[in-house]
Amino acid sequence: MNKFFNTAGPCRPDKHYMVEPLPRLSGVLELIDSEHYFVLHAPRQTGKTTYLYALMRQLNQDGQYTALTVNIKPAISGRDSTHAMRIVIAAIYRQAKQHLPETQWPPCVTETSIDVGSLQGYLNQWAQQNPKPIVLFIDEADSLHDEVFLALLSQLHAGFEARPKGFPHSIALVGLRDVRDYKIRFRSEQENFGTGSPFNIKSESLFMLNFTFEEVSTLLDEHTKATGQVFDAKVKQEIYRLTAGQPWLTNALANQIVVKLLHNDYKSTITFEHVAQAKEALIQRRDTHLDSLIDKLREPTVKRVVQAIINGETPDFDMFNDALIYTRDLGLIAPKPPVRFANPIYQEIVPRVLSAAFAESLPSDLVDSLWYIKEGRLDMDALLLAFQKFYRRHSDAWLSKYDFREVGRQLLLMAFLHRIVNTKGRIEREMAVGNGRCDLLVEYGDERHLIELKLYYDSETREEGLEQAARYLSRFGLDQGYLIIFETRTSIPWEERIYHEEIFVEGKKVILLGM
Repeated sequence: MNKFFNTAGPCRPDKHYMVEPLPRLSGVLELIDSEHYFVLHAPRQTGKTTYLYALMRQLNQDGQYTALTVNIKPAISGRDSTHAMRIVIAAIYRQAKQHLPETQWPPCVTETSIDVGSLQGYLNQWAQQNPKPIVLFIDEADSLHDEVFLALLSQLHAGFEARPKGFPHSIALVGLRDVRDYKIRFRSEQENFGTGSPFNIKSESLFMLNFTFEEVSTLLDEHTKATGQVFDAKVKQEIYRLTAGQPWLTNALANQIVVKLLHNDYKSTITFEHVAQAKEALIQRRDTHLDSLIDKLREPTVKRVVQAIINGETPDFDMFNDALIYTRDLGLIAPKPPVRFANPIYQEIVPRVLSAAFAESLPSDLVDSLWYIKEGRLDMDALLLAFQKFYRRHSDAWLSKYDFREVGRQLLLMAFLHRIVNTKGRIEREMAVGNGRCDLLVEYGDERHLIELKLYYDSETREEGLEQAARYLSRFGLDQGYLIIFETRTSIPWEERIYHEEIFVEGKKVILLGM
């Protein structure tokens, strides 16, 4: 069977093209050798489980430890914390039977065992009878509900001092978030660990980063070695640019190109255009990975960050830190400043999803491309003037019903543009917290149109916007672009909000539209 790019579940060396997992994290073996308990966290589908299985196999092969990886997500179905811990214990036993020699199995149990006892007691029994120190990787630990999660931490905490002869030598809690970032809803009668972290026996928290460009290149080269089909340097660079090395996105783009677009015809040449087509297909299809992120957008914490990015506004820092930690843990925003979406694919799909209702509801005669595309050329002046007229007539009614009203103006324009140019063009977006604007690059054929969007904040908005637009044009080597300023003061009548001017700034022509 030929190997393929994996987009579902852990990678297997015999089935999938892979980046070698173990070098992706450093210091883990030292933590294990020193009997430490630690946390490993990263966004979904980053390669955590693949890493855990590779490490488990390596440790067991080396022979010093009994290593086991167990996914405890099924414990979510527990009737209460006691039943949930019974499910965890049964999962440990099943995994041990599958991956360990019989001499290293823990005591035999099932989910219906009456005398199963506590998780602490079970791990104590296993450690006492096992011929080697136990290393336990608890995957999906943070998927448990608060009460069950607290029960898990309490029992690990209680057994900690008995290690290594009476409790596992080393334990890693693995999941989406660092344990310290959880807001456990302690009840008054529940144990409080007396620190800011509910798992204060951990020595370190490790974060798994995305692939580097070298790792993306290595992954794609695996396909070339197997089939002879080449991802050339420019194609590799574009895949890395679009994904920022996010492992699932990287595999999904490559799989879309090889399987869906080229139908496993390994003699076909992979082109830059194939990458663009694959990206668009992923965005439109919204596979589980993308859908799971989209589902989070309306959570108040996530919404706060998303709106700040699209608006380019400076946030309320006192309220913003926890939101940043959470959205970074989700993988939605980049791990380092400035605060922006994690990669160009997320940066495109988030506004498109949020503006989808607008795009579907726009009158078809208004967004008929025949009005704006003449002889293959896009008439951006006509397009924006038509939007200005539409915005004056309908924006109040449309935005009043919109959940993301703070960024509704920008998203309404993006929806308008998307309906017209998306068949033969594309829209690139640049957005980040604190930059005071949202920038759009509309590409249609060989044309490029730069549009800067700003909200009116004060008397300096106009001059600041003109200077920013001129710099933006210089960056792309263009002589003309657009600045749109959305009025935010409800007291200003529409007669004063709507204007159209042509201004030269630093040798650049900026067409200014007020709305």
